[in-house]
This record gives sequence, structure tokens and C-alpha cells, in this order.
Amino acid sequence: MATKFGVIVPQGWRMDLVNIKDPVEKYETMTRVAQEAERLDYDSIWLYDHFHTVPVPTIETTFECWTSTAALARDTKRVKIGQIVSCNGYRNPALLAKMASTVDVMSHGRLIFGIGAGWYEHEYNAYGYGFPETRERMRRLSEGVRVIRAMWDQEQAEFEGEYYQLKGAINEPKGVQKPHIPMLIGGGGEQVTLKLVAKYGDACNIGGLDPDNYRHKFEVLRQHCEEVGRNYDEIERTAIVTVGFAANDAEADALTKPMRGNATLEEVKRGNLIGDSALMVEGLKRIEEAGAQHFIIYIADAYKLEPVQRFAAEVLSQFKS
Repeated sequence: MATKFGVIVPQGWRMDLVNIKDPVEKYETMTRVAQEAERLDYDSIWLYDHFHTVPVPTIETTFECWTSTAALARDTKRVKIGQIVSCNGYRNPALLAKMASTVDVMSHGRLIFGIGAGWYEHEYNAYGYGFPETRERMRRLSEGVRVIRAMWDQEQAEFEGEYYQLKGAINEPKGVQKPHIPMLIGGGGEQVTLKLVAKYGDACNIGGLDPDNYRHKFEVLRQHCEEVGRNYDEIERTAIVTVGFAANDAEADALTKPMRGNATLEEVKRGNLIGDSALMVEGLKRIEEAGAQHFIIYIADAYKLEPVQRFAAEVLSQFKS
């Protein structure tokens, strides 16, 4: 089966819409990238779930994830749409399950539901959620995933947990896809996250460029699947990677400056594929050989469209032939 490719649309979170002043035009730019990705035969488009920009919070546009997901569901016709990933702490998971069910119908069955524990302390506190310690956020995620599945699987959902309760919750329609909307659980935590993937997930997501790390994480997932009696091959293995086209260090410096914060150019180049298409193909091939099946790609300067087109022509084509 051919390796799949998705593109993360420019949403503002990584300072990728700062060169556009009008907020309407910022949104229309996001739509144009999504539609171009669909035209170029990318398999999926993705949105981040954040409120404040990185590398530092700034007074800049960051479009909200789920309203944007719903809008893009109507702005496109074929491409799958996912979140990388929804933060469990930002919305009650029962409500989130209902929202996802609605969007799956709106998209005629094209939603991939991404969820994770959340990590961005500044926006947690700024929006008044408070920032629980890691252990509590992971426990909340564990309950949240089960709440969402109950909302998708049960006629009148029941759940009694430490953080969440359901008492005959009705969720109709439950979505279009059967047996349920596919759930991607983000993160590589070996004791909690990957175990949740083995029990409840339809996809996992790992980041970085190190093939050995991917092999190790996928093997941990396989072991968890064996322990719970799950078929490992049922779970799609996704990888998130940032790429950027640059002919030299001067171009690479200008390209990555908005998103790198205090990191040096060399540090950014070590963690991302910044250079020509040959570099990208080589780096992605190594991750593919380690077991990745679906690449979720952030393309620097995607708002210009040309980098999205170039990646499809020079990189994606090397995996689809």
C-alpha cells in the first residue's frame, strides 16, 4: 500500500500568516492551501489545536481548530481532515465527540479525529483552564478517550470516571464512518499514550527524524497490542515532520526565523528537513523504512502555495509511483 501524505494548513499558530493583514484573507489563504492539497492528491489536511502562537505567544492570528475543521469540511470534497491533535483539556470530551460526529456528517465521512493530553501551559492558564500536572492530564486523556468512544458506540452513553461522567447521553447522528470515526491518539509516551492507542486508537502519531526512535515506539505499540489482544496492523502509524525548501543557509535562515524562537539555524536543521527535495526524500524514506505509513507534513511558507505544489511534484511523487 502506498505511503500516505497529509499537509498541515497554515493556521497562524506557527506564525505562518503574519505576512497577510486582513483576517478574511488569512482564512481564505488557509482554504486555498486545503483545496490545492486536495487538487494535488494529498491524502489528508490537518489543523493544530492551539490558541496562542509559538515559539512565544504574540498578538497574531491563530484560527480555532474545530470551527476551522468544520469550515474546511465544506470547502473541500475528497481529502481527509484531521487535527494534530485536539487537546482533551480544552473541551469536555462528550461535547467533543458530538462535535466530531457532526463534522463527520458534514464532510460525508472524511474526518480523522485526533486527540492528545495537551502541553501548552501558557494557553491553558491564559484561558482559565489551569494546568494540571502531567500525571493528571494523562489520566484525564485516558478517561476522555473512553468517553468519546462511549458517545460513538452506545445508544445512550454511560460512563463513571474521576473526571467525567455520562448519564444516558444521546449522540445522534454518531457520524458516517463505521464502526466509528477513526481516532488518532497523539504522542509517544510508552506507559500511557501508546497503551491507549493499543486499546482504543485507530492511529498513532510520532514526531522527529530519528528512524531508531520510530522503530522503538512502534515496537512498544506492538507489544501493547499483543498484551490487550489487538491486531497491531489495524493501527495506522503516522509521523509528523516539518520541511522547508531552501537552496542555502541564507534562505534557510529567512525561512525558519518566524518559527524557531531562540533555537539556532543548525538546531532547526537537525530536527527538520530544511533544504532541497532530495534531502526530504532521503529523510522521509528512512522514517518510512522504520514503519511509518502516513506522513503529516508541515511545509514552511505553505501559504504561498508554490511550496505545496513543489513538495507534491518532487517529494510526494517519489512515494506514490
